[in-house]
Amino acid sequence: MKEYKGIIIALIAGICAIICVSIFTGNLVTYKRTSGSEGLSATGSANCDFEADLIVWRGSFSGQGSTTQEAYSSIKRDAELVRKYLVDSGVTEEEMVFSSVTINTRWESEYNENGDRIRDYIDGYDLFQNVSITSADIDKIENISRDISGLIESGVQFASEEPEYYYTKLDELKLELIQEATENARARIDLMAQGTGSTVGELLTANLGVFQITAQNSNTEYSYGGYFDTSSRDKTASITVRLNYSIE
Repeated sequence: MKEYKGIIIALIAGICAIICVSIFTGNLVTYKRTSGSEGLSATGSANCDFEADLIVWRGSFSGQGSTTQEAYSSIKRDAELVRKYLVDSGVTEEEMVFSSVTINTRWESEYNENGDRIRDYIDGYDLFQNVSITSADIDKIENISRDISGLIESGVQFASEEPEYYYTKLDELKLELIQEATENARARIDLMAQGTGSTVGELLTANLGVFQITAQNSNTEYSYGGYFDTSSRDKTASITVRLNYSIE
């Protein structure tokens, strides 16, 4: 009876050992097939040249006066001159936005003959206002921004900023580049597998790189967080995709 029990125990132990080996072997094979270190990785890229389809141009002007009423009258007059100049240049009312007026009080100090400050008093008021023009007619706004001599000659203290250029279909462009970069990465994976005599297995990981927009033919260095150029009308968009596949 004892001998019979010993045979059963040995048989059970042998079956358990076979099961453990099978599980370990299966896991080992799975690990080798799916481990990143055993797979193939490649980074695909895609880029596209395009032209901005929207321009934003900003400027500011100011008015002065010894009283708030006088200063406000001054800047109100200048605002009307700016508006008329823009309309005469072809800018529509819908394309221009005037900001609210900000006011700054000018203070002066009075000193005695010994150089000690006696008091501070209000010497006048400075008022400031911004105007922003947003338009799809890039040529028109570019020409206006480059020549504001007529506005300055009318007595307006106008400060012009550099135009900014944007693209309204950026989301669609980004999706197209992601698809191209992914196909480029997969093509490289297939080429490496062919060269090593391997078979491409399942996709393990896919990582999207930084989306960059730079001026065309520029030497702008890519930044970690992504570069977004707004100073150039002609731009280049680029993106990378990194894929990792198991091999068999």
